[in-house]
Amino acid sequence: MPVPSFLKDPLIQGILAATVLALLLPAHGTFAAVFGVATKLAIALLFFLYGARLSTQEALHGLTHWKLHLVILAFTFVAYPLIGLALRPSTLVISEPIYQGILYAMLVPSTVQSSVALTGIARGNVSGAVVAASLSSLIGVIATPVLVMLLMGAGEGINVDGGVFANIALQLVLPFALGQFAHNFLPRVREIAGAKATKLVDRGSIWMVVYAAFSQGMVSGVWDEVRAWEIVALAVFSFLLVYAMLWLTRVTANALRFSYADRVTIQMCGTQKSLAAGLPMASVIFGGASLGILIVPLMIYHLVQLMICSAVAARYAREAEATS
Repeated sequence: MPVPSFLKDPLIQGILAATVLALLLPAHGTFAAVFGVATKLAIALLFFLYGARLSTQEALHGLTHWKLHLVILAFTFVAYPLIGLALRPSTLVISEPIYQGILYAMLVPSTVQSSVALTGIARGNVSGAVVAASLSSLIGVIATPVLVMLLMGAGEGINVDGGVFANIALQLVLPFALGQFAHNFLPRVREIAGAKATKLVDRGSIWMVVYAAFSQGMVSGVWDEVRAWEIVALAVFSFLLVYAMLWLTRVTANALRFSYADRVTIQMCGTQKSLAAGLPMASVIFGGASLGILIVPLMIYHLVQLMICSAVAARYAREAEATS
């Protein structure tokens, strides 16, 4: 039996390997803390490399491309929540906690690291992806708790820490700005931050995020609370939803006459949901003791979106190389 083509991609293989490793040997204790710091450093390095590769003109264009950002934000905070509400009748089949978990997954912001990494792999508008994904995270600090309060009835006890803004500035914006400085004043660093170095770091950072997130789920015993058929159902649902959103984002981008690079960016950023942001937000909004099943749909969707979007991004890259 032939191996599916997307499973031959090193990025997908790494994602699956990181997942299996987390299920068998999850990070915990001191190692988990150290690995978490290493993951943040890897993401910071990725944004430094993108800053060092991009010209200042390209970066400013990404910042001022408001039409691109509005479309991505509309998918993240309007289209997905509407899908979550439309799935309300599914409680006739699935349990209420599973549905609440699905709804919560629809309310979290887009990923930052993997959106940018996948956009880069697919030869999209990286500067636009950096700004769009960062905006999604910043807006999500307020929008996600508000949407939870309105749609899930969990208004009490919501306490969003303003330190999230500082974390985003330190981990994403500052490294990117330093990369821009290096691009303009340190030619040697600009040369080192080439396509090979960036490709290695963006793939490695994705694998690290997957391992850290699934390790956290294993250590907290989340998977013991879900039945096998529910996991299968969530996986099938996630596959269908990701493909549907990839189609919708592509059709919308074409209808609005975006360039190829922007269409790729809208697809890679507009179809993602952040596990890295969703887990800590859930612990703040709902309280760590009551998470359980609530975060399982987001964990499964996060893995599926990475697998599918990685395969799509790799295909776009191959097509771009073939035509160049």
